[in-house]
Amino acid sequence: MRSSKAVVKLMEPKRRKESIAPMMRQILTELGEDVSREGLAKTPERAEKALRFLTSGYSMSLERLVNGALFRVKYDEMVLVRDIEFYSLCEHHVLPFFGKIHVAYLPKDKVIGLSKIPRIVDMFARRLQVQERLTREIAESLQNVLEPRGVAVVCQARHFCMMMRGVEKQHSGTVTSAMLGAFRDQKETRDEFLSLLHHRASDF
Repeated sequence: MRSSKAVVKLMEPKRRKESIAPMMRQILTELGEDVSREGLAKTPERAEKALRFLTSGYSMSLERLVNGALFRVKYDEMVLVRDIEFYSLCEHHVLPFFGKIHVAYLPKDKVIGLSKIPRIVDMFARRLQVQERLTREIAESLQNVLEPRGVAVVCQARHFCMMMRGVEKQHSGTVTSAMLGAFRDQKETRDEFLSLLHHRASDF
């Protein structure tokens, strides 16, 4: 597992660089488009705005995101936040992949505000990613922030680089997991987590 120092370094905000709209305009031209036509006149600027948003995780830091929302609570049972929707861009083709992430942890001395867990997911998803690293980074960040007895993350995703190009398989999905602490070491804890993932309460 990465050291906490390595994780913090990864999450340092990066300096905003110059506009990429002219480069987007050049790309469109090289693809054979007429960037002066009405439909494309503002596309480079819109594309830049979209890409800035989809990669906004580079300007976020874990410390600022959590913002002190850690609370000492006497609770030692599993906390599970399920079905966190996410969208990201694969670093190999800069095409979207999307799906749901499930996060659980076993508190030791403190808990984190529930809304912070989806925000942590978004921070890492809004970067150029691979699904395996995204899953691991979420787990390691919670482990470093909370120092719990264990963290588990499962990511289910579909990749446009498989759906729109290459093998062009429309219904294939990928599942990745990261199990730390008790979730890795204790089969009964891991089994409880997986059972809760598959259980669908009638009021959900």
